[in-house]
Amino acid sequence: MNMIGALGVGLAVILGAMSVLWLISVLKRDASIVDIFWGLGFVGLAWLYRALGPQTTPRHLLSLTLVTLWGVRLAAYLLWRNWGQGEDRRYQAMRAYRGERFWWMSLFTIFLLQGVLIWLIATPLFVVQMSVGPRAWTWTDGIGLLCWGIGFFFESVGDWQLARFQADPANRGRVMCRGLWAYTRHPNYFGDAMVWWGYFFLALSIPGGAWTIVSPLLMTTLLLKVSGVALLEQTITERRPEYREYIDTTNAFLPWFPRVRRGR
Repeated sequence: MNMIGALGVGLAVILGAMSVLWLISVLKRDASIVDIFWGLGFVGLAWLYRALGPQTTPRHLLSLTLVTLWGVRLAAYLLWRNWGQGEDRRYQAMRAYRGERFWWMSLFTIFLLQGVLIWLIATPLFVVQMSVGPRAWTWTDGIGLLCWGIGFFFESVGDWQLARFQADPANRGRVMCRGLWAYTRHPNYFGDAMVWWGYFFLALSIPGGAWTIVSPLLMTTLLLKVSGVALLEQTITERRPEYREYIDTTNAFLPWFPRVRRGR
């Protein structure tokens, strides 16, 4: 199948999957299930592109392995974290704002929108799976693996450290500022961004793959300005005054050593 046709198939499949997921969310009255599917959507697209692409090579298998590890871990973590918690407060706020219109508007504003984002962000996976690529490994492959490894470490270890912290009743209402969280306020988001820069560098080894830089740029922008850091920190200082000191001493995104608090 040609590249344009495969892209069209990928878009149709992800939007179809999101539509089914939306129907389930309407029945459950819980739009949060879309978060669990986020990582799995990329896994599904990668395997679909592999089925549509040329004969399998080690580069194809490497890319599939990396995205499957990342997507399944993320989905499993979110499923465990959200189990029995009800709908996330972000979607509760949207439901309250939209009122009776939420059930059908959520199809477009949440599910199909995220489907399109998954399709766009998955472009490095598409290029790798649909291309034969160079026979030998390249220096960009090495950078890609390094970025992915750093990202997966920050994301998975950051999630694990936060889960342990929140599991201790003594930490209720306190701010997590230990481990990786002492160097960045959002190690999981930083890690997520790095993972996608890793996929991009793997795609960069493919002739003409440079255009897929739209993927890590879009993901990094979402994590920093839209659904990640900016959204999470809108009201957190009101709920946890201690967070103001944390902001003064710790980078929001890029890891670095803690600063001395201003005024001291």
